[in-house]
Amino acid sequence: MTRTEPTPTSLPVAPPLDPELVPPLKMILGAVPTLGADTLDEVRSITLNGLPGAEEVDWTAGGRVRVEDVVVPGDGGDADLQMTVLKPAVGDGPWPLIYFVHGGGMVIGGRLVGLDALVRYAAEGHAVIASLEYRVAPEHPDPTPVNDCYSGLRWAAENADLLEIDVDRILVSGVSAGGGLAAGITLMARDRGFPHLTHQILCCPMLDDRFITHSSRMVARGSALWTSDSNEFGWSSLLGDRRGGPEVSEYAAPARAENVADLPRTYIDVGSVEVFRDEALDYAQRLSRAGVSVDFHLWGGGFHGYEMVTNAALTQAAAATRHEFFLRALER
Repeated sequence: MTRTEPTPTSLPVAPPLDPELVPPLKMILGAVPTLGADTLDEVRSITLNGLPGAEEVDWTAGGRVRVEDVVVPGDGGDADLQMTVLKPAVGDGPWPLIYFVHGGGMVIGGRLVGLDALVRYAAEGHAVIASLEYRVAPEHPDPTPVNDCYSGLRWAAENADLLEIDVDRILVSGVSAGGGLAAGITLMARDRGFPHLTHQILCCPMLDDRFITHSSRMVARGSALWTSDSNEFGWSSLLGDRRGGPEVSEYAAPARAENVADLPRTYIDVGSVEVFRDEALDYAQRLSRAGVSVDFHLWGGGFHGYEMVTNAALTQAAAATRHEFFLRALER
């Protein structure tokens, strides 16, 4: 039998969700609307303030972490941006730096969103963590978000003494849109020759604005937190009428990069039931073919954001695998 791709008018087939994730996903969808123009303000508020009853994060980890907020210049020096820095409270640096880029579909989020997953690396004395409050679309379209993120990375490297970091041991990490932006600034750092990066850790990265993959079209509205419709909204907010056309930079959409050689060791993971699956897989393959060392993990049954279901076996396996890679990256 000859296999054919679905026609554009049909909904491509999606793999089944992990059964353990189905009830929590229904609860999440009941509390958080799918992102779109009509829900942007509501989703922004939920993302920044948390759902009712959400546990507050102890950013000091019981006194084991020093929390500092600094101001850094944004893209072109036309704005002052907040950066939160987490440092080990015990021991002497310089430490490696994890430069973290938060997610949010290019349109929501803040520097503390997702940062709680990295507190342990400062608390256990492995690294300093820095996260920037970069500006987001549609108020600040491309190239502002990726340029802000690169400006913050460059500033951190140029102020290594202030941050107590080893400028030769910098890795970047990002989730979702933050994963795409992390990939973008990794390309920038290579092309501009500064700073030197040892690793990029890209979790379910948002890499491609063109909607040319099977998975980019397979997640129906109302079936997940991040759907094909919300993905179109995010990219259109960032790129406007340029989305999908020839005038989009590889820094904004790293899947477009023609040259992916000479990039740092890379970790990529993604769920099998999400929009970003195929572009992440393709990027990992292209990096590997270009001679880059790549660790790639496709987690069967995972939807975008499944990491919120912390008691699920799939989530715990993915978190443990990612943690082990972080430790190896930081102890090199």
